[in-house]
Amino acid sequence: MGKGKTVAEKILAEHLVAGELKEGREIALRIDQTLTQDATGTMAYLEFEAIGVPRVRTELSVSYVDHNLVQSDFKNADDHRFLRSAARKFGLYFSPPGNGISHQIHLERFGMPGKTLLGSDSHTPTGGGLGMLAIGAGGLDVAMAMAGKPFYLLTPKIYGIRLTGSLQPWVSARDVLLEVLRRLSVKGGVGYIMEYFGPGVAALSVTDRATITNFGAELGATTSVFPSDDNTRRFLASQGREEHWRELTADAEYAEVMELDLSTLEPLIACPTSPDNVVSVREVAGKPVDQVLVGSCTNSSLRDLTVVARTLEQYELSRDLSFEINPGSRQVLENITARGDLLTLIHAGARVHQSGCLGCIGMGQAPPTDGISLRTFPRNFPGRSGTTGDQVYLCSPEVAVASAIKGVITDPRDLGDCPEFTLPEHYLPGEERIDQPWPQDNQVEIIRGPNIAPFPDFAPLPETWRGRVMLKVGDNITTDHIMPAGAKILPLRSNIPAISEYVFSQINERFAGEMKEAALAGTQGAIVGGENYGQGSSREHAALAPRYLGVQVKLVKSFARIHKANLINFGIVPLTFNDPADYELIEQGAELVIPGIKEALLGGRNSVTVEVDGRPLEAVIDLSARHREILAAGGLLNWARGN
Repeated sequence: MGKGKTVAEKILAEHLVAGELKEGREIALRIDQTLTQDATGTMAYLEFEAIGVPRVRTELSVSYVDHNLVQSDFKNADDHRFLRSAARKFGLYFSPPGNGISHQIHLERFGMPGKTLLGSDSHTPTGGGLGMLAIGAGGLDVAMAMAGKPFYLLTPKIYGIRLTGSLQPWVSARDVLLEVLRRLSVKGGVGYIMEYFGPGVAALSVTDRATITNFGAELGATTSVFPSDDNTRRFLASQGREEHWRELTADAEYAEVMELDLSTLEPLIACPTSPDNVVSVREVAGKPVDQVLVGSCTNSSLRDLTVVARTLEQYELSRDLSFEINPGSRQVLENITARGDLLTLIHAGARVHQSGCLGCIGMGQAPPTDGISLRTFPRNFPGRSGTTGDQVYLCSPEVAVASAIKGVITDPRDLGDCPEFTLPEHYLPGEERIDQPWPQDNQVEIIRGPNIAPFPDFAPLPETWRGRVMLKVGDNITTDHIMPAGAKILPLRSNIPAISEYVFSQINERFAGEMKEAALAGTQGAIVGGENYGQGSSREHAALAPRYLGVQVKLVKSFARIHKANLINFGIVPLTFNDPADYELIEQGAELVIPGIKEALLGGRNSVTVEVDGRPLEAVIDLSARHREILAAGGLLNWARGN
């Protein structure tokens, strides 16, 4: 790369605490800011409390409530009260329910170029649109960062995406990342930071860039980042935060480069059931649509809602579908109201909901049986919508509104001229309901409802591990497969014994019961899987709940980054096949023995013998020295208490 550095390398170098910036080497980074959302935050603050640090030690930490907004009983309301009291106790900003989606608000009110942000949500890379190094992680990693500890990761490779040209009418930032997904797939970014550069960058606003970096989480990348330039300065000025701007650009060449001419892109759409199942809208045009949703952390900004409203000034919505709007933040809602566009949406027949994640994580807005749902959301994994056998397509706001008008999947270019609009030079701030950090006061009581259970304790790893393969799964198993979301299960995130009843329930509804039966017999559990195991959400419950049930080994072809880190944090040993063909030799129910596993970890060995019904095979141990110590101790909290 020569003597210069890319944007990502500059931020990494400025925040390096330990290690060497060489690809594949473990490094430790100082974290400036953190964010949590309520579905992961309740556990993160229980973990922070267990660490024993009285106040957060970051420059800025924010607790957002944006997931569990349907208060069908006491559980969600109790969690919100717990989170507010924890924020007051530990010195965080607090954004209450109805205020908006964490990533949208953080972009508006707190994000700063050149800063590091660690968030307990996989779409934290949204901040990369501002020139931040914003990384999603498990709640325990975020709790450690709030306690002033560095964040550890393997030095990523930098993948440069050179943009030229500018987007054509009816084509938007969503289509940029859909094209990248079409080329690289949902595992194409694993081990990389995706960095955007080139003359085409100047044609993209910060809102456009944030859509791209947010949706870039679906590549499996560590994060995505744009330079901080004059567009960045103008955005911060519009938010009344110009003093937070700094210029940050690359002065190095990239080892790997994708060329992408924005002017050649057309409206694209991801078909069921993966974000990388991408085709042009024209290829699927004409399919009848039952539901259209505009929202989520990817596409719920003022820009996105404005293009929808201005289009609906000229057209009526089809009466054969439900058209729903989820504003990204209170600021978005305030500004669309002040500009008169909210009235247009209401007159058109749109259902306008509170600012939050809602249907994106199965919190309401489930589509009808056998119905097609078009969503400006980041994920369409099977059943994530709340409807079994769902047919969810991912698209831009332009495709969404055009399809809602016609009642069938529609290329928006068929509508004729694209509406023109400009965004305000100065936004109404929409920050009135964000609570400032309270001064230090040990008298603040953290309020706990009956659904908030203590953090479980886990035993250290034995010298020799014995267990049984309790489940064998294929490629691209998501955290939704492992630990489902939805209105029924999400409220249990602060209660590990209760939520563990739903582990792998989409694959085997008896899994939790079978694990309990095995535990009574003194048998530990193992999971065998294929490629890209654990892709998707950052939810640490997909590691924590299986560990609670007695799963302590996962043997797969390859892991998604965040899930592998979460497994280590909770004492589950992540092994990969030395020979991927050995996957075929293991059957569900097989007895496993791993002799000397603890010695192999602590001795720095790169492989270990796994006996499968008495037959040996080799498994790879791809872990840092620190990770090996954590696993031997039985998890990160055990290790931290001993260090």
